[in-house]
Amino acid sequence: MVIASIDMKDGHVVQLKNGKDLVIQRDDADELISEFNKYGEVAVIDLDQALRNTDEKGNTKNTELLKSILRRGNVRVGGGIRDVKKARELISLGAEKVIVGSAAWNANAKEGESIMNTAFLEELVKAIGKQRIIISVDAINGKIAVKGWTETVNIPLIQGAKEAEKYASELLFTCVEKEGCMEGTDMESCRALRNAVKCRVVAAGGVNTLEQITELEKMGCDVQLGMALYTGKVSLKDAFLGCLNFDKVGGMIPVIAQSVEGEVLMLGYANKEAFKKSFDTGKLTFFSRTRNTLWTKGETSGHYLEIVKMRVDCDRDTVLATVIPHGGVCHTGSFTCFSSEPDEKSSLERLYKVIAERFANPRPGSYTATLDAKRVREKVMEEAEELTDDAESRDDIIWEAADLLYFVSVLMYKEGVSWKDVLDELDRRHKEK
Repeated sequence: MVIASIDMKDGHVVQLKNGKDLVIQRDDADELISEFNKYGEVAVIDLDQALRNTDEKGNTKNTELLKSILRRGNVRVGGGIRDVKKARELISLGAEKVIVGSAAWNANAKEGESIMNTAFLEELVKAIGKQRIIISVDAINGKIAVKGWTETVNIPLIQGAKEAEKYASELLFTCVEKEGCMEGTDMESCRALRNAVKCRVVAAGGVNTLEQITELEKMGCDVQLGMALYTGKVSLKDAFLGCLNFDKVGGMIPVIAQSVEGEVLMLGYANKEAFKKSFDTGKLTFFSRTRNTLWTKGETSGHYLEIVKMRVDCDRDTVLATVIPHGGVCHTGSFTCFSSEPDEKSSLERLYKVIAERFANPRPGSYTATLDAKRVREKVMEEAEELTDDAESRDDIIWEAADLLYFVSVLMYKEGVSWKDVLDELDRRHKEK
């Protein structure tokens, strides 16, 4: 599959030729992460960190921008990660994986010494786990490149890859000579690398056609794409479709629709045209095998499924679509095809949505709509006191806790804070330890 890249320098989104010459500069990182994440994982690279363009606190002009988009999608982060503390911080802030470059290598290895920075990598594996680590095996003329591609070390690509695999779940290979040149990547090096290691391999640098993406996919390599996306040479929609294994399933890919909260809603089947229409309209579309035609969920009932993102399984023959349901999903009137319940399951997110709706469209007699900022704070304090001082039985605790969560949700809504924000903070604290 394709991993879209957002490279940052001096607070801007950029694309560089050979890692040096500025070709493209943009300032729409928020829009890019939202769009790119629909199709797959996103790599965010802080080029200034890689080049050590940092202040006294170790931050760059990209730091705040990076933090703002880390939880906006399935993000992997790279650029100047040289210590375990930095890697753990990025994971705690929302990165799913970290990409380690120069710090992974023992550039001055003597005969008999490991070419890897084993002390650092062993500590990193212990701290965040091998599954969260990607090691860059970037190369210039077949030698490992380090320090923002400004130097090479006397470590052959394949030898380095075999050693790096011991500490990582993935290897990211960039053919530096091809980076940003739009002339195609080094396919022979990609093939040799794929044959040399068992872990996931992601190829980058110079890929410029859909044909090359599909060839790499058949080879067993994923592709990290930058310049070709930004110049419009390749579209993520076409790349997504080009990587699906339609032949294996007779042209029909099973599509599982689930809510943002993770509840499974329905299963349908889609051919290429259905996927194209899904991406073009933003509404999940299937192919009806009984009627032999495309159908967009909700085209008659109005209960459509708004697409947030799509993810392909490891065999490329099943798609998981994360959606926002607008009304009940099942033709029986149930919220999901796997339950007879007419409504979405209760959750903090559902409570929050109901509160938001009450304020947006107040109903006659709605208590929620009468709560102003002062009153809701008073109620939070009142309910917290009742929970801690008065609730004695299990039923009392359930009752008072429900009241407290309701008023806390109202307060959060009024202050523009979501339950996702709170859960993200709890996740950050968990990963920080």
